[in-house]
Amino acid sequence: MSQDQLLKIAVPNKGALSEAAAQMLREAGYRQRNDSKELVLVDEDNHVEFYYLRPRDIAVYVGEGTLDVGVTGRDMLLDSGADADEVMALGFGRSRFRFAAPGGAQMGVDSLAGKRIATSYPGLLQGYLSERGVEARMIKLDGAVESAIRLGVADAIADVVETGTTLRKAGLELFGDVICHSEGILIQRRGDGVPSDVLDLLKRRLSGVLVARNYVMVDYDVSQENLDEATAITPGLEGPTVSGLAKDGWFAVRAMVPRKDAQKMMDDLWAAGARAILLTDIAACRL
Repeated sequence: MSQDQLLKIAVPNKGALSEAAAQMLREAGYRQRNDSKELVLVDEDNHVEFYYLRPRDIAVYVGEGTLDVGVTGRDMLLDSGADADEVMALGFGRSRFRFAAPGGAQMGVDSLAGKRIATSYPGLLQGYLSERGVEARMIKLDGAVESAIRLGVADAIADVVETGTTLRKAGLELFGDVICHSEGILIQRRGDGVPSDVLDLLKRRLSGVLVARNYVMVDYDVSQENLDEATAITPGLEGPTVSGLAKDGWFAVRAMVPRKDAQKMMDDLWAAGARAILLTDIAACRL
C-alpha cells in the first residue's frame, strides 16, 4: 500500500488527551511514537499514518479533509465549528464545561444577558447562549480564566471544571446547567467521510478496547438448584456459558459483566450459593 493510500489519523501531541489517546491506540494494536518531537509516524503494517498536532487544530484539519480522522475533545470539536462529526466516544479525558461567577449560586443563564464572559471556548459558548436567546460579550482567553473576574475583564466565566477546587479558591461559584460533557472522541469529516476498510478496522479495534476496559470475565461454580438464580445475576452479553462439572449436580459458569458492578455482583453470587468465584481482565475482544 502506498503512502497516499494510508489512513491519515490526527492524534493530540500534548495536553490531557495526548497520553490517553496514544495508550488507547497502543492497546488497539497500533504503533505510537516514543519521541515527543516526532510529528509523523507511519504504521505500514496497519495501513495508517499518524500526525501529532495541537488538540485544538485537529478538528480543523479533519473538517477540511486534509486528514481522514482524528482524536480530540468534544468541547474542542464544538468550539472549532469545523465541518466534522463525532464518530465514537472514547471514554477518557472526561470533563464538564460550566458557568461560574461570584455569588453564582443566586444566578441563572438568563442573568448573563449583556454581561462579559471570559472563556477559552468562545465558539462553544456562543452556540450554547444563542440557542437560549442570550446575548453576551465573549472575552477570549487562552488560560487562567478564573482570574478574569478579579482582574476586571469579565463578569462571569465559562470553563472546564473537574473538582471545582480552583474556582472556589478564586471566590467563584458554579451556576446553570452543564454546558457540555466532554471527553476524548474520534471524529471524521461531515457528510463525505472516507469509506475505508482500514477505518472500519480502526473503529472496531477501538470499540474492542472500550469493551475490554469496561467489562471483566467472571467464572464460578454453582449447584443445579442455584443455577437459575446465579445466572440471572450474570446474564452476560449473549447469555452465560454453562458447563457440567465432574462433581455431580454442579456447573461451571462464565460470563462477561460490567467492571463497575463486579464486586457487588460477586457478593450477590456468593449469597446465591456460587463458589470459586473468579474475576479476570479482558485484554481485547470483538463483539
